[in-house]
Amino acid sequence: MFAVSQFYILSPRGDTIISRTYRGDKIIETSEIFFRKVKFWKGGVAPPVFNVDGINFVYLKTNGLYFVFTTRFNVSPNFCIELLSRLGKCFKDYCGVLSEEAIRKNFILIYELLDEVLDDGYPQLTSTESLKPFVHNDPVIVDMFKPSLSSMPGLKLPTFQGQNNIAPSTSVHKPVTMSQKEGKHRNEIFVDVLERLTMLFNNNGYILNSEIDGSIQLKSYLSGNPGLTLALNDDLVIGKKEGANFPGSVVLDDCNFHECCRLDDFDSTRTLSFVPPDGEFVLMNYRITSDFVAPFRITPYIEELSLTLVEVIIKVRADIPEKNFGNNVHVFFPIARATNGVSIKLDSNSGQSAEFRGKESRIEW
Repeated sequence: MFAVSQFYILSPRGDTIISRTYRGDKIIETSEIFFRKVKFWKGGVAPPVFNVDGINFVYLKTNGLYFVFTTRFNVSPNFCIELLSRLGKCFKDYCGVLSEEAIRKNFILIYELLDEVLDDGYPQLTSTESLKPFVHNDPVIVDMFKPSLSSMPGLKLPTFQGQNNIAPSTSVHKPVTMSQKEGKHRNEIFVDVLERLTMLFNNNGYILNSEIDGSIQLKSYLSGNPGLTLALNDDLVIGKKEGANFPGSVVLDDCNFHECCRLDDFDSTRTLSFVPPDGEFVLMNYRITSDFVAPFRITPYIEELSLTLVEVIIKVRADIPEKNFGNNVHVFFPIARATNGVSIKLDSNSGQSAEFRGKESRIEW
C-alpha cells in the first residue's frame, strides 16, 4: 500500500515553503522534527529514508531545497524517491526554474499541481503533458541570473564559428505554458548531453580507473505531437563484443531509453524515433568504462613542513582543445578535521577564488 500522509518543501534554512496534508494521521510539526534530524544527524549526512517515532521520512534534496514525504505506512523507498524526483521535474516544467524564489512566487500553481498529482495521498499523474488540461493558473516568471564570465578580471573566453546561432542557456529556463500565454508559440526543443566523469588518479597524475555516466536530456516546447528522429554515431557499439575495439568506434557498456522511444531501427541505423512529451525528460542514459581522454588532470603535492603545518599544492591541467573552455569549474578537496586555519595562494588576475569550509572540512577552489 502506498499512501503519503504529508508533503512539504523546506528551504535551506528550514523554513516551510509548501505544505500539504493528505491524510488524518495526526502527524504534527514533522517539518521541524525532520530538519533537526537532518541538520544534526550523527555521523554526517542523513540517509534519504529514516524513521522517527513510527513516522517514515523520505526526502530528496534538489537545488538546496528539501522535498519531503511523511507516512506511517511501510511504503517502497524507491517509489517515494522516484515520485519526489518527478514532482521536482513537474514543478520545474511549469515554473521554468526550480528555486526558492520561483516556488514562493508560484505557490498557487504548486498547490494546484499537488492536488492533481496526489489524491488523498495516492499518486495519480506525474506527466507534464497529462496535467496540462487540469492546470489553469499562469506561472510567474522568475529570472535565473548568472554572472557573466566575460566580466571576470583576467578571463577571456574564446569565440568560434557559428556562435551566433547558439541559443543562450537561459532559453531553456521558461515554463512550458509561457508561449501559449503570450499568444504566440515557438516550436523549440533543447537537447543537452550531460556526463558525469568518475576518475581515480595516482599521486603522479596517472589514471587508475575511469567511468562516464551520461544522459541525453531534452526539453520540448513543440506544439502537437510531432515525431522526431535522433541519429547517433554509426560506429556506436553497445556492450563488450566483437568490433568494440575497432579504431574510432564509440563503446557503451550499457544504456537504457525513455518509454517514448521506438527502437525498431536502432540496431541497424543507430537512430531513435520518438514523440517527445512536453517538458523536460531524459531520452537516453548510458555508461562508459573504456579508456578515454580525461578533460582535466589533477596532480597533488603534499609535504609536512612541521608537526602542525602541512603544505598542499593542487595542480589542474586542462587537456582540452584550445577552441573549447571549461565553464563554472569547481574543485573540492578534503582536509584534516583538526585544521584550524588555511592560507590560500592563487595566481593573481586569473578570476579564481577559493574558500575554506571548516564545518565541512574541505576547501572549494
